Amino acid sequence: MNAPADHDDDGVLEEGEEIFLEEGDIIEEIPVDEEELPDADDGEGSDPEVYDEADDSLHTFTGHTGELYTVACSPTDPTLVATGGGDDKGFLWSIGQGDWAFELQGHTDSISSLAFSSDGQLVGSGSFDGLVKVWDISTRTLKWTLEGPSGGIEWIRWHPKGHLVLAGSEDSTAWMWNADKGAYLNMFAGHGGTVTCGDFTPDGKTICTGSDDATMRIWNPRSGDVIHIVRESSQANFVGCLRAH
Repeated sequence: MNAPADHDDDGVLEEGEEIFLEEGDIIEEIPVDEEELPDADDGEGSDPEVYDEADDSLHTFTGHTGELYTVACSPTDPTLVATGGGDDKGFLWSIGQGDWAFELQGHTDSISSLAFSSDGQLVGSGSFDGLVKVWDISTRTLKWTLEGPSGGIEWIRWHPKGHLVLAGSEDSTAWMWNADKGAYLNMFAGHGGTVTCGDFTPDGKTICTGSDDATMRIWNPRSGDVIHIVRESSQANFVGCLRAH
């Protein structure tokens, strides 16, 4: 990766220093032809379907009345699946029973994102109403409603080793809360557009976010300070998806 010419002699980047991506830095660029993508159903809601290998059948779960925007599977229970959609509803489904276990109620706008904690004990729902709700799987109850962002929630992620939940917003910020205490921990500000994607690194010590402003930012989760800014030299595209490894 090419660094700016004014970096330190020892090659270590200063905190907040921008890293520019050139064509030679890109390992592989995968084009997406939108014409090859399947057409969305017009007007009609779509219920989730699950294939059951045991009896070679396809189960359709009914409950949603609008388009589905997000699906999440429990990392610890293969029978639990959460869905959310444009009807402002979320459901936790029991695949073995072919019915929903409980409804994630309380959002006043489309549910845009769902994610289970790494231990499977909690599931978080993010909505365009700007709220993140945390649900207790064992008791089937709402544990916390987390507030802060002034725009809709684009995505949510969990810390790989604990109950810290991270969310990106349309208001150009990302937020982090302690889901055991329902407490705000940090807000990450600096992007110039919607924070479209983000995640913790596997060790949980760093946060990466991507944005409509065509940058990826690397953050210190404890201090909330930006460590590095990665910017495409052409600045012609937005960052829509990323995954930390």
